[in-house]
Amino acid sequence: MTTTRDDAGLEPVKFSRLSTRGVLLGLSGGQLAVVAVAAATFVTTLYLGGAAVLYAVPAVAVCAALVWVKVAGRPLVEWVPLVARWQRRAATGQLDYRARIGKPRPAGTLALPGDAARLRQWVDADTGAVYVHDPHDATLTAIVEVSHPAFILLDPADQNRRTTGWSRVLATACRSGRIARLQVLERTLPDSGKELGDWWTTHGRDDDSFAAATYADLIRRAGPAGERHATTISIALDLTAATRAIRAAGGGTRGAVAALRQEVDSLTAALRAADLAPSTPIGPGDLALVLRSAYDPVVAAALERHGTLGRDLATAGPVAVTETWGHLRSDSAHHAVLWISEWPRSLVYPDFLHPLLLASGVRRTFAMLFTPVRADVAARDIRKKKTEHISDAAQRHRIGQIEDAAQTAEYVDVLQQEADLTTGHGILRAIGLIAVSAPTADELERAVAAIEQAAIQASCETRRLWGQQAQAFAAAALPLCRAV
Repeated sequence: MTTTRDDAGLEPVKFSRLSTRGVLLGLSGGQLAVVAVAAATFVTTLYLGGAAVLYAVPAVAVCAALVWVKVAGRPLVEWVPLVARWQRRAATGQLDYRARIGKPRPAGTLALPGDAARLRQWVDADTGAVYVHDPHDATLTAIVEVSHPAFILLDPADQNRRTTGWSRVLATACRSGRIARLQVLERTLPDSGKELGDWWTTHGRDDDSFAAATYADLIRRAGPAGERHATTISIALDLTAATRAIRAAGGGTRGAVAALRQEVDSLTAALRAADLAPSTPIGPGDLALVLRSAYDPVVAAALERHGTLGRDLATAGPVAVTETWGHLRSDSAHHAVLWISEWPRSLVYPDFLHPLLLASGVRRTFAMLFTPVRADVAARDIRKKKTEHISDAAQRHRIGQIEDAAQTAEYVDVLQQEADLTTGHGILRAIGLIAVSAPTADELERAVAAIEQAAIQASCETRRLWGQQAQAFAAAALPLCRAV
C-alpha cells in the first residue's frame, strides 16, 4: 500500500489489486484440468488416426471455450460448479423457505432460513447480552452498536486522526490470534420519527399556539419521510483457537462467553480511542429487531416506534423466502447482493466511499468482512506467492511471452505486503458486500443500477453474486459475521 502526505495531513492510500494469477501462466486449476483433457483427447486421436481426429475437434473446441471464453468476468469453467450446485439446490427444493407456523422451533435457535438455521443464541445472564453460536463453524459472535459523527463533515486533521485510530482497531484484531472474523455493518433505515418526537416532547414548548402546532405537525411529517444510518461491529471468536482461554475461564459455555467478553472489551477500548462510541453487546430484543428489519423492511419503522413489539428471536426470521438466480425475495422486499470486486487502483483519500454510503433514496446495507491472518500463515503465503510469481515470470520468458503491467503490479503488491508484515503490521483479508433492497423487482433493478453508478464514482467495481444470493444476503445484511 503506497502512501503520500499532503499539507492538510490526510494520507491517500492505494489498495492492492485483486490477484488474477493462476496456477500456471495465469490459468487456474480448473482451466489447467480442461486444457489437459483437451490435449489428451487430441493426442489420443492422433495415434488412432483416420476420422478420429475429426471427432476430437468439437471436444477440443468446447474445452477451449470453457477455458478462454468469459462471462461476467469469469471463465466458463468457473461457472460449471456454481451452476451444478444451483441445479442441485433447485432439484432438492432448497430455493424456497416457508416458516412452519404451527411447529415451534427448538429452544435457543434463530428463526432463519438456509444454513443460518443452525445458529444458536446464548444469553449472558449477567449482562443480558446475546451471543450467536455457530456449531459448524466453531465461532461465537457478539454484536456492538457504534455511534459516530459524519466522517465527511470533519476537518482533514480529525479525519486523519480517526483513520489512524481505526487502523489501530484493526491491528488489535490482528494481534489477538483468537478472532475468526470482524464485520462492520452500515445500513440505511427508514426514520420512524421517534427521535424527533422525543426531542420535541423533551425540549419543545407546546403552548397551543399556531407556531407550536405547525412545528409539531412538521415533526410528525418529516420524521417518517427521512432515513437514518445505523452501524454495528460484530466480532466472532474462534472457539478452536481460543481453547486455552476458554479452559482457563472455566470451560464450556461460560468459559467461551468469558473469552469473548475479553475480546469485546479490547475492541471497545480501541474504538473509544478512535473517538467512536460503542455500546455494550446488544441483547436478544435488539438483535431480533435487526433481523426482522433485514427481511421485512416495511415494518421496521413501526416496530421501532412500538418498543415492545418484534423483539422475540424465536419469531424474528422471515415468513417466506424465495431465491432466484439474480436476487432474493423475502416478506416485503426484493434483495440483490453485490460484491466489491475491485477497490480503487489509484490513490484515494479515506472518504472515497462517500458516494456509495450517502446515496439517497436507496435502501441498502454495506458490509465489510475482515479476516485476520496469523503472522506465520501470512508470511508463508507471501513466500508462496513470491515463488509462484518468479517461476511464472521465468516460464513466460522461456516461451517468449511478454510480462504485462498487471502482473508486475501484483508482484509489487506482494513485496509491499511482505514489507508491512516485517515492520509489524497485521494482514487482513477484506471483503466488501452491498445488499440492496426494494419493494418490487423493477424498483430493485433501478436501485441496483444507482448503487453500481455510485460505486463507479467511488472508484470501485461491483459484481452481482449470481447463483448465491441467499448465502450472500446472510453475510451482507445480517450482523452475524457469516462467511461467503
